[in-house]
Amino acid sequence: MSDRVYLDWNATTPLRPEAVEAMAAAWRLPGNPSSVHAEGRQARRLVEDARAAVAKAVGAVPRNVVFTSSGTEANALALSPGLHRGTGAPVQRLLVSAVEHASVLAGGRFSADAMTKISVTRNGVVDLDHLRRLLAESPPALVSIMAANNETGALQPVREVAEIVHAAGGLLHVDAIQALGKICFDINAIDADLATFSAHKIGGPKGVGALVLAEGVSGLEPLLRGGGQELGRRAGTENVAGIAGFGAAVRAAMAAREAESARVQGLRNRLERGLRQSEGLAVFSEHVPRLPNTTLFTAPGLKAETAVIGFDLAGVAVSSGSACSSGKVQASHVLQAMGIAEQFAQGAVRLSLGWSTSEADIDRCLEAWRKLSSTLLKGSDETRLERF
Repeated sequence: MSDRVYLDWNATTPLRPEAVEAMAAAWRLPGNPSSVHAEGRQARRLVEDARAAVAKAVGAVPRNVVFTSSGTEANALALSPGLHRGTGAPVQRLLVSAVEHASVLAGGRFSADAMTKISVTRNGVVDLDHLRRLLAESPPALVSIMAANNETGALQPVREVAEIVHAAGGLLHVDAIQALGKICFDINAIDADLATFSAHKIGGPKGVGALVLAEGVSGLEPLLRGGGQELGRRAGTENVAGIAGFGAAVRAAMAAREAESARVQGLRNRLERGLRQSEGLAVFSEHVPRLPNTTLFTAPGLKAETAVIGFDLAGVAVSSGSACSSGKVQASHVLQAMGIAEQFAQGAVRLSLGWSTSEADIDRCLEAWRKLSSTLLKGSDETRLERF
């Protein structure tokens, strides 16, 4: 597969060498991290070292990091009625932006009638006026806003959202799964109450996530009850090897973040310049701050599923939106929430880059697109797309 070009980094990333090494060492340990003997203490040390690494990366306290089986589980755990900060009133309803990941739109443990969607603009950014109107209602709310969208790459104004939410007596959960390692994220700097992360988006293994709480947040109810692991917040023997890989990946990602992001953004910009040579092609959320590695584009007459297959046959791995829904031939809920017409939304193709993406990869992708577009867009009677 070395002759292929991988441009689906928002779906998952290759394992970093540091993560592979850390996991291999952990697999050789026989101890349970809850055991008090030397073997158990050795396993516990790996878990706690990783917890400290995640906490340092996001400006948190290690005891407030809860390891889970995935970002999806971390989101489900975070969306818990009864959460409160200090002596504040417990939250009783949930407000989520209309462009959230499916694991947030599922609502966690909130009932459907306790959940309301917040509108977004045509660029995919949360409508702050709509948020204010919803928060003016009672009772106190937990608000869930992603730091960066997994499809468009659009960044949300999470610091401003936090001010609005706290002024109304609510709490803020930030799904930062796509943000970690790509942009600066500090739970204290943005004044979030809870944030969630996933190892496999930053070069760690699949099957490991984390929920991080700010100091003073309490009332979290565990999804899984049993042996009392993770300070009683998530029962079950810890995935020592996976957690060790997460810790190693986050340390490597943070050490290289600024240089990697700058280089990748340069490649992304060159990629977009090449794509725009196609008549009528438009890039979603291009007029707002975005992740440095993400491009979601469409063109008149383009069918995403056909384009993804065409890229694949040309040796380039891309997607038609989030990986969790890429098998469904339907318009993205993100683009629907942005008000994009279905015939254009169904043509959306996502390209996402990472630390090993090269100039040659961009050349291969653009060459594949030139050949595909000459066929896929030929004879289209669609009108020119407006700019988003």
